[in-house]
Amino acid sequence: MVQMTRKIADYVHEIGFREPDVLRRLREATDQHQHSGWATDPEQTQLLALIAQMIGARCIVEVGTFTGYSTLAFALALPKDGRVVTLDLEPSFPAIGQPFWQEAGMSDKIELKLGEAVASLNALLDSPGPASFDMAYIDCNKKDHDAYYERCLSLVRPGGVIAIDNVLWGGAVTDPTAREKSTVALRALNQKLHGDSRVNIALLPISDGLTLAWKRL
Repeated sequence: MVQMTRKIADYVHEIGFREPDVLRRLREATDQHQHSGWATDPEQTQLLALIAQMIGARCIVEVGTFTGYSTLAFALALPKDGRVVTLDLEPSFPAIGQPFWQEAGMSDKIELKLGEAVASLNALLDSPGPASFDMAYIDCNKKDHDAYYERCLSLVRPGGVIAIDNVLWGGAVTDPTAREKSTVALRALNQKLHGDSRVNIALLPISDGLTLAWKRL
């Protein structure tokens, strides 16, 4: 296995990374936020947008908007009639990204729903209903990830993909003595996904850990 040195990381970023100017400027604006560490890494964002294109996604639900960097990346990756429904509790976070969404001409593709995520997901299960989305991305309150996963599994069509961020949680999930609520919840979800026959999974050791779950046909 190649050890990721700074030289290799710089090479990967230079050769393997593409980022539209408007997305770069939103990332830079996000970097100025006091919680900038909450944002999805740009390389991981590019991977998720590519997966959306590979599965022919037209509708994506995103649980956790923050400043809307990944939201905009998804919208840019979707076809003209594509739609991203993104959920957040705090309006001041997506307010940072909304001018960039508009500048990119993507505002009509993005529907922001404010409120508690479980309630918003339940509303989506009522309308447009189960199997209405091609892909889901979960990057929100970690202790409730299982609740988000179950609802997204219903919302995503067979053959769709659910991506779950932060599944390694800085390595804390490997320490059985770590009992913080988010750690316990993520550890339990990882174990559940390992044996969940409804999906095929890959846990990727990139960034803070990313699980991809493909909903079986």
